[in-house]
Amino acid sequence: MLVEIEKRADICLLRLHGRFATGKDSSYLRGKSDEIRNSNCSKVLADFSEVEYLDSTGIGFLIGIYTSVTKAPAGQFVLCNLNRRVREVLELTRLANVMPIYPDEEAASEALRKAQGVSAKQAS
Repeated sequence: MLVEIEKRADICLLRLHGRFATGKDSSYLRGKSDEIRNSNCSKVLADFSEVEYLDSTGIGFLIGIYTSVTKAPAGQFVLCNLNRRVREVLELTRLANVMPIYPDEEAASEALRKAQGVSAKQAS
């Protein structure tokens, strides 16, 4: 698993790669979570185009970032480019009802630019 953090204006883009699975390096994810929190990003876009698999480890990582970002008054957190398997996991856990999901990075970025705060509306 790999988490790349890229700042684009007021949006913090997370490019996620690999398998976010139990037994993987949890200290790495904790460090990345801390890095994201410390960057004070109020708009976070998580790109899943390179994520093969997601289990409870990845879900915990997502929830941690989501809750820390959306605690801020203008905090927004969106997901994009989910494959079928990752989408199914988020639907089963009902996180797809909480975290807005967009088909691609462009649509997700546009939603973050237009939004005035946290929205749990399903975008896809």
